[in-house]
Amino acid sequence: MKLEFFPSFQNKDDYYDTLSRSDQSISTILLHVLALVVILFAYGLIMGCYNSLEQALTSGIKLPLLYTLVLTICFPAFFMIQHVLGSQLHVKQMVSIILAGFVLSASIMLSFSPIIIFFMMTGDNYPFLKLLHVAIFLFSGFFGMRIVTEALHYACDSKGVYPKIGVKIFRIWIFIMAFVAAQLSWTLRPFIGNKGEDFQLFRNRKGNIYQTLAISISDIFTGKTSAATLDETTLKTDTSEDITKVGEHVE
Repeated sequence: MKLEFFPSFQNKDDYYDTLSRSDQSISTILLHVLALVVILFAYGLIMGCYNSLEQALTSGIKLPLLYTLVLTICFPAFFMIQHVLGSQLHVKQMVSIILAGFVLSASIMLSFSPIIIFFMMTGDNYPFLKLLHVAIFLFSGFFGMRIVTEALHYACDSKGVYPKIGVKIFRIWIFIMAFVAAQLSWTLRPFIGNKGEDFQLFRNRKGNIYQTLAISISDIFTGKTSAATLDETTLKTDTSEDITKVGEHVE
């Protein structure tokens, strides 16, 4: 992988100038897409191998799909708002800038692989692994979105093709994108899968990701594993409700 994917370390201004050129080529965008898919597939393999080979391959496919869906859902509204505010960046320029941030974020995620593998080999704490992955996503996402913000600042200050208010709008868009990503990840789960559990392509949609994170945090501090997944709790609740309804009907 070329060093141009790491603008924070080398030739940052030149990199931003390349991203914001009006003659942005499709080949550059495709290069970013290819790099993003390969990196996310590798990270997905590592996530899912905690459960099984099937889960690893599935997660390797799900993770690039997650990023693709997030960008597909969130980008149109963001681009239209930027255009209304006076942005002169074309679709290819904007897509290239955002993809650059995604590639950097995914690269940072993959760099944590040795740490993840270490905890998978030396421990057996499923709630901790889930929180570790969430922390890595947030940490890497911060640096990825920082690159996008700096590129937009460069387009505003050095080239005058991007409005200053657009940078503020982008920061709001980051939070919107984060909520969309959280909901999509919940819909596409599982990505990790606990040891000993049967392979599942998808799980039921009851509950939400925030409840699961709260349960995982509780499990780490209490040492319990019975509530490692929200699905088990939901299933027990549903079963109890069904039994109650049957009893009331009999009476």
